[in-house]
Amino acid sequence: MRDALVAAAFQLFLERGYEQTTVDDIVTLAGVGRRSFFRYFPSKEDVVFPDHERCLADMTAFLSGGADADDPVQRVCGAARLVLRMYAENPTFSVQRYRLTKKVPGLRAYELSVVWRYERALAEYLRGRFAGRRDGTLQADVIAAAVVAAHNNALRSWLRSDGQGDATAAVDHALGYVRNTFGSPPGDAADEEREDVVVVVSRRGAPMWRVVQEIETTLGRD
Repeated sequence: MRDALVAAAFQLFLERGYEQTTVDDIVTLAGVGRRSFFRYFPSKEDVVFPDHERCLADMTAFLSGGADADDPVQRVCGAARLVLRMYAENPTFSVQRYRLTKKVPGLRAYELSVVWRYERALAEYLRGRFAGRRDGTLQADVIAAAVVAAHNNALRSWLRSDGQGDATAAVDHALGYVRNTFGSPPGDAADEEREDVVVVVSRRGAPMWRVVQEIETTLGRD
């Protein structure tokens, strides 16, 4: 019934336009009652995005299943690929939805709110992984935004091409920029070693024992 409602809705959206189609029109074409519609979709906008709640749940489960040893940047990139897989499962429907959202400002705003929920899920995961690190929250939010931006850039290019080409390769290429930029998790061992570097300025011609003494003093050794 859920799929039948989605199919009926999009048939009417294409024939009449989104604004001209009512919930009553959709249920009439689908052959069900209004109560059945609202059992699956809280509003007419939700029928345009029937798979995002499931995808968000899958993403949350994927992130929560990551081991602490995993590269967190790699993990959020993997989570973003779940969204791509959702779109790639039905290219025709995805392209139709893309064209529809471009025409209807209200749907575009709804879509942006969905994208924000994905970004928030990624950021919350990264905040947990970066907890206690210097600027951990900032780093988490920046990386999450970068993952979403890279993913959406490639996804929209694929949708604009009417779903032609390899969407997976395009998204992987885009996410590669994120991994190359943030792939070494902030606060890792390399960062800790860099924090221990000490520069000592000594007078030219000073005896070596004096230089060593200054270094030991600076490092707090007796």
